[in-house]
Amino acid sequence: MGIVKQTANYSIIGESQGIQSVFDIVGKAAGSDSTVMVFGESGTGKELIARALHENSPRRDKPFIAVNCGAIPHELLESELFGYEKGAFTGAATTRIGRVELANEGTIFLDEIGDMPAALQVKLLRVLAEREIDRLGGTKPVQIDVRFITATHRNLEDSIKEGKFREDLYYRLNIIPLVIPPLRDRKGDIPLLARHFLNKCSENQGKESKTINQEAMQKLVDYSWPGNIRELGNFIERMVVLSVGSTITPRDLPEKVRGEVPRESLSKITEPDFEQSPSEMLQNGLQQSFFMGLPEDGINLKSVVEDFERGLILEALEKTNWVKNKAAGLLQLNRTTLVEKLKKMKITR
Repeated sequence: MGIVKQTANYSIIGESQGIQSVFDIVGKAAGSDSTVMVFGESGTGKELIARALHENSPRRDKPFIAVNCGAIPHELLESELFGYEKGAFTGAATTRIGRVELANEGTIFLDEIGDMPAALQVKLLRVLAEREIDRLGGTKPVQIDVRFITATHRNLEDSIKEGKFREDLYYRLNIIPLVIPPLRDRKGDIPLLARHFLNKCSENQGKESKTINQEAMQKLVDYSWPGNIRELGNFIERMVVLSVGSTITPRDLPEKVRGEVPRESLSKITEPDFEQSPSEMLQNGLQQSFFMGLPEDGINLKSVVEDFERGLILEALEKTNWVKNKAAGLLQLNRTTLVEKLKKMKITR
């Protein structure tokens, strides 16, 4: 099966043996309540697999709550997960329900579990054993019925040896291991994924659907994709926005995908450099977009500039795992300015 659709909103795509093995484990594990640990490099689609497990389980009509343990400051992670009672600490004006409790009768997905601080690992171990949580400042435990799915890009066995991750928690969570292969090990899926992202981006941008010619597609297949599917999706969106014409050719590909040494005359036309100011990035990006010339019927400059800005913001968010403070830093913006742009552009994770 080439494309396995889980809901109307998303799908898992692939025909390679590696991804078919993932589909097989998802199909077998989805109906159980066993904890699943998803292993994979950044950008391989670990949350998508977690959602597939939930959507194919008896809990599909109940909440699916995702928490990135690496994106929340350690001192706040416990209250985010388990909540707190009114008056538990200065500023706790009301009782707050934690993410685990919000997922009751459903599924909680703990991404980047390897980044969880040691003290909180002990509390999570108790939650798994007792099936109850303690809100901060609470006097009695709260019973929960939640399925746990976790994910990591780290080698947790090395983390155990280094004393950074508890061995007993690892074995409690790793009942069913599920390894997602990196994109470089499933090259045959790249054309499928590229066409999927082309259609999706064209639809989202309100543009006519574009195609990729054979030479450009071969360049995509030959590239190593260190950022995996997320990187491919970002590149496709950039090309949909910036390429001229209805067909994407090798000249439209990012330089590192083309594998070319820049010519002297093009030395200033490079990939977006987040050490530059936003105005410099915009200027260089537009130069690259229009170096081959404008179409005969012209372009809507305002629309192109807005699309390019949107692409840079999305890339900054992906590079920082959607931590807005860090993304704003990459773009040399105030956090409040970035938040306003996200609202205006209706960008959500």
